[in-house]
Amino acid sequence: MNMMELLETSPVIAAVKSEDGLKAALESDCQVIFLLFGSICDVDQLVDRIKKKDKTAVVHVDFIAGLNTKEVAVEFIRKNTHADGIISTKAPLVKHARELGLLSIQRTFVVDSIALSMLKKQIDAFHPDAVEIMPGVMPKILKVIREYTNMPLIAGGLLSDKKDVMAAFAAGADAVSTTRQELWYV
Repeated sequence: MNMMELLETSPVIAAVKSEDGLKAALESDCQVIFLLFGSICDVDQLVDRIKKKDKTAVVHVDFIAGLNTKEVAVEFIRKNTHADGIISTKAPLVKHARELGLLSIQRTFVVDSIALSMLKKQIDAFHPDAVEIMPGVMPKILKVIREYTNMPLIAGGLLSDKKDVMAAFAAGADAVSTTRQELWYV
């Protein structure tokens, strides 16, 4: 399944940053889980739990304790887990994940016009499968990015209620990622 098909079937992504969050996500309707915690000692077990529930596991490699910011981190995830993909703020890691056949999601913080310009350059240079825009509560910026690319867009960060989720979708986001469990059922 390609990224767009995946997001069409599961537009709300459970982003989990703790064991309790993972337990709740595994019981939720969310079919995609962003794993935002763990270490090299347990990431394989965490991913296996997600896969046993027939859900898509995407590991945020920047948040896995013991991994560094080099391409070998992506190779470790591919070789030692059954993860479907990775998220990273590091464009070279996202590019390497794509080369290895993993789903590749570029997470970026759009804090000013320079960051927005850099994002456009990263999209053109590294061709990730999707881009996660942080914070996700910027409909105007989501519209600008949507006009620039038809690449799948995920709005994440600071989404606090259903209104934020619906505004992100109205602005052109294909999916939202959130740690707020009450939004996993929107």
